[in-house]
Amino acid sequence: MSNENKECCPKFNPEKWDQKTHSWDNKPFIKETVPTLFHIPFPPMLGKKIGKMCKLVEDSKKAEANSEDVLLLFRDPSAFKSEIYLSVTGPVPDADNVNISGTFIGKVFAGPYNAVSKFVKQMDEYLSAKGKKAKDYYVHYAYCPKCAKKYGDNYMILFAQI
Repeated sequence: MSNENKECCPKFNPEKWDQKTHSWDNKPFIKETVPTLFHIPFPPMLGKKIGKMCKLVEDSKKAEANSEDVLLLFRDPSAFKSEIYLSVTGPVPDADNVNISGTFIGKVFAGPYNAVSKFVKQMDEYLSAKGKKAKDYYVHYAYCPKCAKKYGDNYMILFAQI
């Protein structure tokens, strides 16, 4: 960002999300897709898509009132495509508006971005101990790489749809 004092990623509170159940009934999001190579997105394209989404939300005034509640979720339907979902408070003009419904269990993990598959296995074990099984996964990365370095942690929330 051009203004170094401007907040990029808000400080993350793991306790708010860890081992919590969330029931979403048509929770509004806007959606973009980005090509990946074996689940690894192309950084310039990823930044461009997220920037576009943020600009659409900012222009429409449909962002969450509390920036700590905004979710930027990633879902990989294949090794070559990632879907990006940004939570909003209502329909955003010129965006792909979607709603997500279901019951989700969130669990917070800390580690490098490439450890997601390891964390999914740990989440599967956690769910199995509770007699549950994930139908699908969404990942929220609490910090961009720059903010992960700034805060000294690289948190992510796995949301397992059950």
